[in-house]
Amino acid sequence: MKTIVIGAGIGGLTAAALLLKAGHEVTILEAHVYAGGSAGTFYHKKYRFDAGATLAGGFSPGGPHARLAEILGLEWPVSPVDPAWVVHLPDRQISQWADPDQWRAERQAAFPGTEPFWRRQERLADISWAISARPFPWPPESLGDLFTLARAVRPSTLAALPYINSVVRDIKRYDDPMWQTFLDAQLLIAAQTTADKANALYGSAALDLPRRGVNHVRGGIGALAQTLADWIRAHGGEILYRRQVSKIELENGRATAVQTNKGLRLTGDNLLANLTPWALADLLDQEAPPKLTQEVSQRPPTWGAFTLYLGVKSASLPANLVGHHQVVVDPAKPLGEGNSVFISFSDADDPTRAPDGRQAVTISTHTEIGRWHNLHNRSRAAYEEERERYAERLLTAAEQAVPGLRGAAELILPGTPLTFERFTRRPLGMVGGFPQTSIWQARGPATGVPNILLVGDSIFPGQSTAGVTLGAFRVAGQLAKK
Repeated sequence: MKTIVIGAGIGGLTAAALLLKAGHEVTILEAHVYAGGSAGTFYHKKYRFDAGATLAGGFSPGGPHARLAEILGLEWPVSPVDPAWVVHLPDRQISQWADPDQWRAERQAAFPGTEPFWRRQERLADISWAISARPFPWPPESLGDLFTLARAVRPSTLAALPYINSVVRDIKRYDDPMWQTFLDAQLLIAAQTTADKANALYGSAALDLPRRGVNHVRGGIGALAQTLADWIRAHGGEILYRRQVSKIELENGRATAVQTNKGLRLTGDNLLANLTPWALADLLDQEAPPKLTQEVSQRPPTWGAFTLYLGVKSASLPANLVGHHQVVVDPAKPLGEGNSVFISFSDADDPTRAPDGRQAVTISTHTEIGRWHNLHNRSRAAYEEERERYAERLLTAAEQAVPGLRGAAELILPGTPLTFERFTRRPLGMVGGFPQTSIWQARGPATGVPNILLVGDSIFPGQSTAGVTLGAFRVAGQLAKK
């Protein structure tokens, strides 16, 4: 069985490795010069910057990455960090500890009276994580999926049933605007939406990320993809870089071959698209199935990101600096657009990320993608002026968490959704996957073409390297059964 994978992101690489182990002949086509996609690490002026994703979870026992490492017999270049990150609100700071006792004490001190919420959240998260550790093809797309789902249910699972249609804020309401801002800020990172919209089960698991463990990745987040790429090549798989797929050929309703921008044509039995639905529809063009065409015309675009990449002098930073920070500037205003930012520092002891005595920093905020494209199309000068204004806004916000950060920077590199689109080939520069508002609206891997499946952050459970790994387990298992 020959499988072609478009895109060397974490989802595509994970599915490819599992299929290779199952006996498939696997070829991966990647448009860029390195693996990782949205979870890649790029090189610029002796720094290695995490392009998008900077948080790495799912490595604790039973987690998606831990399970994958056990199956493949590989070792991840990771080490745990605690606290996972520090949240900076205007009137308080909250450290997101992995240690259960420290986290309990921290949240009780920061938000007295919210303990009933946290106990219920942890209980629902435990159920969600336990389910995800078993084959759980959601949403079901066949009778076989329904049978697998039925086998995955345990008596403890039934405790989650009352919350299937609930949102996070329904778990336990508490009249504290600052606490609600805290929840919204965490969920915007992990579920791409806020507590009044995030599904209670998904949101509970997303809020559990610090407790499940966050890790430093030696060499940057892209080292995860490189670890998989090395394993694939060592076990007979093929990865071709600088090969952007330009067309998918169909015959009798099935994919038969792909063509690349360099004139390469490959045939295969199955095609995995580590792409967004929009990108897949573009490749299929007039032969895109009606359902896919309808989806991309009606589904609203996801968030984009405005990002700053900084090269900073370590000696100019505060001592004992935590690696990740989140800042909310004004709780009365909507999050994103520079009002909430996430800051990640490379490990000062990781010599692969920066020159001696320096560290690489990624600062990002959610942003609406349409405004950047409209501005660029209308006036390049206005676009560049807005880019500089956003850079200043992010630096000002970041200095609330790390005083002196601006002065420590010797390199400042801004990126808008247009930048992300250019380097990742994701249409419009969309990042993060779909907002997880309802499990009934979750997207599965089916595309309308029987032998083309989606993989990556567009399919449930979506966000994070752990989430796309779970989706890849499903897709690889589905193909392996064939």
